[in-house]
Amino acid sequence: MQDVLSREFVIFDVETTGLSAAGGDRMVEIAALKVKDLKAVDRFHSMINPERSISPGAYEVNRISEAMLVDAPRSYEILPTFLKFLGDATIVGHNISFDLGFLRNELDLAGFLPKKPFSALDTLRISRRVMPHLRRHPLWFVANALGIERKQSHRAMADVEMTFEVFEKLIYLARKQNMLAEIIS
Repeated sequence: MQDVLSREFVIFDVETTGLSAAGGDRMVEIAALKVKDLKAVDRFHSMINPERSISPGAYEVNRISEAMLVDAPRSYEILPTFLKFLGDATIVGHNISFDLGFLRNELDLAGFLPKKPFSALDTLRISRRVMPHLRRHPLWFVANALGIERKQSHRAMADVEMTFEVFEKLIYLARKQNMLAEIIS
């Protein structure tokens, strides 16, 4: 089982202008932490100028203003660097389909086609599997249930760091429950 955990993982999160990539919302921040042998070895972070306004609801959540993004690079400028950072690693995130949906949308808009589908693990799905007794599974709630005393800030790197702590503890629980092989397959 050590072989499975020795592969590279990239803990990943984005902040956005709203909730719908299909509806035209865009990424405004991207962050990632590269992990090998369950140890952080590198990090990636960038603000992104979405070339559109930020919804009041998104601003209320992440506190990222349009003024903060005026001089930020466009997604097509940072995506090649991010894809190189990602390499062949397995992406890990909480409710990863949301973040991957935005990443795929930005890649499509920029005309970049990934060489192969992303390999991904969802800590939301893992938490439901190894902690079925929890009533809810948002990141902050799972973190709290695992004894992680960190407030979720809804900023990409802070959420990545919280997700990494959650991932480590979920791996420990999965191992204890003899579920690691099916969760990290």
